[in-house]
Amino acid sequence: MYRHFVKRLLDVVLSLCALAVLGVPMCVFALMIKREDKGPALFRQKRVGIHKGHFDMYKFRSMKLSTPHDVPTHLLENPEQYLLRCGKWMRKYSIDELPQILNILKGDMSIVGPRPALWNQYDLIAERDKYGANDIRPGLTGWAQINGRDELEIPEKARYDGEYVKRESFWFDCVCVWRTAVNVSKHEGVVEGGTGELSRKSRQNRGRL
Repeated sequence: MYRHFVKRLLDVVLSLCALAVLGVPMCVFALMIKREDKGPALFRQKRVGIHKGHFDMYKFRSMKLSTPHDVPTHLLENPEQYLLRCGKWMRKYSIDELPQILNILKGDMSIVGPRPALWNQYDLIAERDKYGANDIRPGLTGWAQINGRDELEIPEKARYDGEYVKRESFWFDCVCVWRTAVNVSKHEGVVEGGTGELSRKSRQNRGRL
């Protein structure tokens, strides 16, 4: 009942409210991007949706037009070289994700769910299959996001997504949204090119013992 009706109704109502409140600031962010690097302020990227269907996910462009397309940030060599000046703090505070409110309104995404994988992140997609995490709508934020985000290894990220599938409810979604707001205010878990950073730090610390 919650997943198939109530959650979708909340997604529509809350995304409309968010657009009403954030519409003007989003226009300002778009102008800042265009002023720094000529080209579109938004970009579309093919992502994996519910039941492994594909959709175009919207984001504010935080990187230069010369950045390789459809390449996960952690696979770029020295990703910092591609970041716009305004893009760096947009990523820090997750402002680049705001256009996904449109994806939520369209039904491609939900407010809470596993973060949509790139169409060519076959390792993450395969891991999520083990937990049924490809069979729900991806989210603007999710349980894995608030438990490490860019710092998690792919198998660990998929396990958190599977845990979310089991615990999905109105109250658990409220917990995810609240903890997301706390993490964003502290800009925790954001590491450019940093997938698996928590594990690397742990290995380094063990090596010093």
